[in-house]
Amino acid sequence: MTNFFEEPILNSPYEVPSKHWELDHEGNPTNEIVNRRRRAEFLMALPGDSSGNSDDLFRDEREAEGLDLQTAINELRTEVDRWRQIPNPNDWKVTPETQRLLLHWRNPEFEGLRPFFCQVEAAEVAIYLSEVAPKTAKSKRFLQRLRDESETANPDLFRIALKLATGAGKTTVMAMLIAWQAINAARRPNSKNYSKGFLLVAPGITIRDRLRVLMPNDPENYYRHRGLVPTDMLPDLGQAKVVITNYHSFKLREKIELSKGGRSALTGHGEELKTLETEGQMVQRVLGDLMALKNIVVINDEAHHCYRVRPDAEDEDLDKDEKKEAKENAENAKLWISGLEAVNRILGVRTVYDLSATPFFLHGSGYPAGSLFPWVVSDFSLVDAIECGIVKLPRVPVSDNLPTGEAPLYRNLWPAIRKGMPTGTRTTNRLDPQSLPIEVKTALDALYGHYERTFELWEQNQMGVPPVFIVVCANTVASELVAEYISGYERTDENEQTDYFAGKFELLRNFSQHGDRLNKPRTLLIDSRQVDSGEAISKDFLAAAGPELEIFKREVAARQGAEAARVLSEGDVLREVMNTVGQKGRLGEQIRCVVSVGMLTEGWDANNVTHVLGLRAFGSRLLCEQVMGRALRRMSYALNDDGLFEVEYADIMGIDGLNLAPQDAVDTKPRKPRKTTRIEAVSPDRDHLEIIFPRVEGYRIELPPTKIRADWSKLEPYVLTQEITGACEVEMRGIVGAPEVLNLEYLRGVRKNEIILKLSSHMIMHKLRDEDGEPKIHLITQVKPIVRKFLDEYLVCKGGTVPAQLMHLQLAEEVSELLLGVINLAHAEEQPIRALLSPYQPVGSTMDVGMNSVSENLHESKEDRSHINYVVWDSPWEHDFAKLLDVHPNVVSYVKNHGLGLNVPYTMNGQTKEYRPDFIITCDDGKGDTFNLIVEIKGYRGHDAMLKATTMHQQWIPGVNRLGRFGRWAFAELREIHGLKNKLDEAIADALTEFSK
Repeated sequence: MTNFFEEPILNSPYEVPSKHWELDHEGNPTNEIVNRRRRAEFLMALPGDSSGNSDDLFRDEREAEGLDLQTAINELRTEVDRWRQIPNPNDWKVTPETQRLLLHWRNPEFEGLRPFFCQVEAAEVAIYLSEVAPKTAKSKRFLQRLRDESETANPDLFRIALKLATGAGKTTVMAMLIAWQAINAARRPNSKNYSKGFLLVAPGITIRDRLRVLMPNDPENYYRHRGLVPTDMLPDLGQAKVVITNYHSFKLREKIELSKGGRSALTGHGEELKTLETEGQMVQRVLGDLMALKNIVVINDEAHHCYRVRPDAEDEDLDKDEKKEAKENAENAKLWISGLEAVNRILGVRTVYDLSATPFFLHGSGYPAGSLFPWVVSDFSLVDAIECGIVKLPRVPVSDNLPTGEAPLYRNLWPAIRKGMPTGTRTTNRLDPQSLPIEVKTALDALYGHYERTFELWEQNQMGVPPVFIVVCANTVASELVAEYISGYERTDENEQTDYFAGKFELLRNFSQHGDRLNKPRTLLIDSRQVDSGEAISKDFLAAAGPELEIFKREVAARQGAEAARVLSEGDVLREVMNTVGQKGRLGEQIRCVVSVGMLTEGWDANNVTHVLGLRAFGSRLLCEQVMGRALRRMSYALNDDGLFEVEYADIMGIDGLNLAPQDAVDTKPRKPRKTTRIEAVSPDRDHLEIIFPRVEGYRIELPPTKIRADWSKLEPYVLTQEITGACEVEMRGIVGAPEVLNLEYLRGVRKNEIILKLSSHMIMHKLRDEDGEPKIHLITQVKPIVRKFLDEYLVCKGGTVPAQLMHLQLAEEVSELLLGVINLAHAEEQPIRALLSPYQPVGSTMDVGMNSVSENLHESKEDRSHINYVVWDSPWEHDFAKLLDVHPNVVSYVKNHGLGLNVPYTMNGQTKEYRPDFIITCDDGKGDTFNLIVEIKGYRGHDAMLKATTMHQQWIPGVNRLGRFGRWAFAELREIHGLKNKLDEAIADALTEFSK
């Protein structure tokens, strides 16, 4: 297979691609489709994806071969290509005005930014279908197919969809379409083929505002500013009437604002009051100047939101979140298409031109989610855009240093962090940003380290604006926490004292080193759904973003006057900041990081985005391309000496389209019912073998007030690996261009003394408190040497991890618990640890076991060795061990901890978890007494096993023994399958030795 990394395939964006889109004599696709197939095979072979599936972002590329729609698109493309090659313009079968525009757009000497080939091609396809195809017998079939598809899916509307990748310049294509129609209409007023009236419909306010460059009278209009129209034709273009709106405006509004009570009083027992505007009133309100025209042209931007839901559709198999999204999709699409149908009934619509990078049906449409609109006639995909260099080259994780051999963790991060991320429900207590999952923090660390290098490089090259780091979250609660973790935050305690917490990343902080808010915030928190729809911003969100909003308002007042700032709403300010990210002299100029809930709006065209992290589910290629597209707009369109654009990169994590991969069929054959076995205590015959144990829910340590010591005898090495923190080295690659390795190198510069201080302070503030809950600040000088010894002698960093990562809250909590244990052991006699029992059920017993099991892994215990009739074993080791316990001379009684309820609380990743040991054994001590030995059968021993064992040795065992009510207890791990009896004998001997001390 061709190695596309060693064989660059970037083409000039201005020339016809070297690959032809032709069919052979048998009607089979030739070079282009074959090359697409090869690219798909290459993507599927990327390292780290053992599933054999590539990004579903490119699924349409993989499935292109053999699809009727793709074949039709390529047949039309072939005809347009042949038509384009006709040497004499007089033979093109178009009007002189169209001929003039085509020659202008194709002119190699074009002044300004010459239209890309994909832009010209999209306009050419529209022109060909309108002016050439009706005159060519062979091409009339294309029009008939479109009419049939439109009538089926969009009755009474004739739709043509042009698919252009994000960053390929859809706005320029819209300008070309308007110019072609308007100039022809002005010079041929009696022709019914052209229109002076244009309704542009956008999915939100952000895009609506951006499309003002399509108004012929706008100072920055593309026709003049980008030279898309010859100077002598500009007056003709001036006759065009253009209305730009967002589809939300199609919603019928109330003519009379009434409260619920007022409406009820006026209605009485009569008919419901009709206070909504009529369809005609809505159309008049939205279209304004266009009401004097007939048969207008509609242009839909991001048209994948506009469709009529299929009436005979079957229910989709969706989860709760997907069903909610599907319902919203269907409601929004209905509003949009219904508005266009109303316009058509009242004024008439000549043609609807749909432009989108992803003209796919959505969940809730009634069509297969992710399938192309059947009225697509031109397809310029993201892969094509990357190959031509029109957009930045996205680099995504292709491998990492996790030993699992599965897909890279940061390719599709959401499944690994979903349970640890906050839900959209806000609690009364503000959540702690430091509690974010460790994988999220490591991903941020890895991306930020590369961002820091990028930032320095941009400053050296005097780019004028900073690179931008964007994070896309699932809900407003998560976005607020992430923004605070990145940029810093303040918290007010119960005593009305405000504490400042520095943001994790220096370049992205919104606070100075002294805790003062910066005059120009660097990190922007935004709910793009609320901002883009124009709805009121939620109070919770305003509370989170309030301080930054005030700063931006002051900046507006300084530039435009106090009155201008006074009339601005919070949504206006946020919209202006977001829309001007990366623009010199504007509100968003110095924004370095955007944390968003929502998709950061299609059409958000900041061109200085270099890093993206997705912290939400991406269930379709459409969502993937939407978010990735926010980073793909180029900074520079200057050509190099070879006539090409220089390669620009965007590094992207957490965004993967694998969720749409086909699943294997489910075997629905009837199966034999599985046998059910009752697992229970044999009572009263075996009641003498009952084992009683404490139900511990926590621990309390009472340390001396002045002097503390440490006993390191029970502490194991703390091995910090990438399996704990998340991958620390990530290789980022695009389908072409140079790879990049992201790592944590910048964290190696953190001084050891800083780490010691942070960990010591955490112990003082969270672990070493007096009876009144006040931290024992005076112990800091005694804690620091303990922390230093731990770092020097017990910390082992592997897999690219670094000591500075211990400052993350979760790991700091783990280390603090371990060090608290070594302190506790040293003071075991004078100030012991105490186990805190459950207040509701402090005692557990084998008498409580009673359950049904369908497991076939059952061992029938000997009637004189276990209170429970069967052992449900989870591994062959456990089965062998149960057999040993049935005959071992020192075993009085035993029980497998299955349905028993012995759970040991321990701390991992800053969270309290529960550990369930394998066996409890009551042993004869040889002196007429017994003791209880908890045994763990362990093969592979990971980080969690070390934490569990340490908790048992340092907290649970000494705490329970101190209670005295439950006899003597010990703990042992048996790690080798061979010689189980010898290992058990050693564990019993070690326990007896410990008791004799």
